[in-house]
Amino acid sequence: MKRGSIEFFFSLQSSGVTHHHYGGLVDKESVLAKLRSFVAERDWSQFHTPENLAKSISIEAAELLECFQWSGEGERERVVEELADVLTYCFLLADKLGVDPLGIVSEKLAVTVKTYPVDKAKGSSAKYDEL
Repeated sequence: MKRGSIEFFFSLQSSGVTHHHYGGLVDKESVLAKLRSFVAERDWSQFHTPENLAKSISIEAAELLECFQWSGEGERERVVEELADVLTYCFLLADKLGVDPLGIVSEKLAVTVKTYPVDKAKGSSAKYDEL
């Protein structure tokens, strides 16, 4: 979230949401609760239409891609911050649409597993219709 991105994550951390520095698990429901509270306290829900959230995902994804503009490595801390912004908007959009973000990823993965069977797709970057 560009509106004070770092401040946002510090506010989450000080509110009890921790990320255990790149690797610990955090309960999805507690993160969603903190996101909802953060948005409500600032009266930003009025701006969080599905269209605006989708635009924000794209904008933040472009900022994530910018981390790799001149180098394939990217500065890890900045990459993680931008990835957090992308995921934040993804969670907000999923919440707005009333869908479980982990559930829809799991459902999509089940479809993708069938689309790209291991025996045909292993080691290949070809699209499913070219396997």
